[in-house]
Amino acid sequence: MSSYRIMLADDHALLRMGIKRIIDEFDGMAVVAQAGDGLELLALLDHTPADMTIVDLSMPCLGGIETTQRIKQNHPAIKVLILTMHRRREYFYRALAAGADGYLLKEDTDTELLSAVETIRNGKTYVSPSFLKELTTDLVETCRRNDKPRLDCLTDREKDVLKLLTEGKSSKEIASELFISIRTVEHHRASIAKRLNIRNVADLVKYAIRRGYASDTDMMQ
Repeated sequence: MSSYRIMLADDHALLRMGIKRIIDEFDGMAVVAQAGDGLELLALLDHTPADMTIVDLSMPCLGGIETTQRIKQNHPAIKVLILTMHRRREYFYRALAAGADGYLLKEDTDTELLSAVETIRNGKTYVSPSFLKELTTDLVETCRRNDKPRLDCLTDREKDVLKLLTEGKSSKEIASELFISIRTVEHHRASIAKRLNIRNVADLVKYAIRRGYASDTDMMQ
């Protein structure tokens, strides 16, 4: 039986060594390459076969969210496990929107890494146990809401802005991509929040995902 090939991307060499040591203790898995940032990882994937990548959320040159998007665009069969110290739900929803197959908190790495790899390897989505309580609270609050805003109340430009917000773009980046001013972007963001009755970016991202809107999905359906 061939080994399950895993690549690591994290700018901390000691952390990569620790993850490699855990993986190497088990038969059927092998770390085939390591990278210090997202750009290096993408370059490695062009000539080194892999089944899964374990990607740090915060890296120089290219962060984990954009790295995940590019992996899924160029190598859709490769699984992506996001590794992070961030507990902010906004990052989790953005990771899902980018196509991540799992979200592992660094504090859970010692006890949960192999479970995360096996869960994703078996075609399921993995979330750190210590993070699930917060997500459950989110789900309960969502189900209890009486308001059901619809995306068809947004203008086309507002939908463009929401799409880019979902991808984790800043107001400055959105303004540059859409060829509008930062002030206009902020106006659209305020209008979106008012129309949908959603007050922060994390909830906007969460709502867009619930509507089936990920990187390549048409949110206007």
